[in-house]
Amino acid sequence: MVTEEIAEKVTRASAELGYRPNAFAQSLKTNRSFTIGVMVPDLTNAAFAMIIKGIDNVLEGSGYSVIVANTDNSAERAKRNLDKFRERQVDGLVIATASRQDELVADCRAEATPFVLTVRSTTDIGVSSVVSDEIMGGIMIISHLAQLGHKDIAYVAGPQFLSTGFERYQGYLQGLAQVGLKANSDLFAEGEAFTEEAGRRAASKILATRKKFTAIVAGNDLMALGCYDELMAKGLKCPEDISVVGFDDMPFAGHFNPPLTTVHTPLLDIGAEAARILLEQIEEADLPPRTQKLRPELIVRASTDLARG
Repeated sequence: MVTEEIAEKVTRASAELGYRPNAFAQSLKTNRSFTIGVMVPDLTNAAFAMIIKGIDNVLEGSGYSVIVANTDNSAERAKRNLDKFRERQVDGLVIATASRQDELVADCRAEATPFVLTVRSTTDIGVSSVVSDEIMGGIMIISHLAQLGHKDIAYVAGPQFLSTGFERYQGYLQGLAQVGLKANSDLFAEGEAFTEEAGRRAASKILATRKKFTAIVAGNDLMALGCYDELMAKGLKCPEDISVVGFDDMPFAGHFNPPLTTVHTPLLDIGAEAARILLEQIEEADLPPRTQKLRPELIVRASTDLARG
């Protein structure tokens, strides 16, 4: 037994000598590395930075360090990152890169390392995930636009092989149905990525059809920015000619010109909740998988207005 007096002397001596614990030695004794691997598809996307911050806020208080790997939306690179995480013997994984049908997730299930999907989910119901209610977000957007008198609403979609792209589009379709509007295939274009340039190309395809529309919904805020670019290039004004709505409410969305109406995805909360679930799985390996859908919020700004024409 160590008395309180001896403990105080040891602590005081450690501080005077600048002692730092040897994490490697501790991991050998505890069979834990106290590190968590976080895999994201695009570090340049501010949404994933917010998720990482939410994860780190929880894990740092529990004594864990975070290692972040960027896959650049490459399945091959994701596999290499997973191998590196395993080499470092991480205690758990938070994966924000999953496609709706993902071999990487199947690979993770075959291993003993706990993991949680965040933002993006798969069709596999046997894994834990924390996401926003994307369908609800899409319905909120259409309800808002319908109240402004919009009837012809275009959609610039994110990649449909990703749950975020697919479910946001399903929300758009369900929203149209709820307000008594029909989808027009000429007013739909799918982008190959959630990027500004992909959004611009998709908006260009819709404009090229010369079909009438008074509003356009984008798969995320970056794609909405691409819509701004294309509308400006075609001499159209937002919202005077075309209203624009995004998704995510990235930190800079309020600084667009005009400020962007968008669905606020609770990115910090998603990251934090994923970290909490992962810690529970680390402590108790036999816990059943959990799926959580957090409620989004529509943020109305100046990019949407009454329908004209």
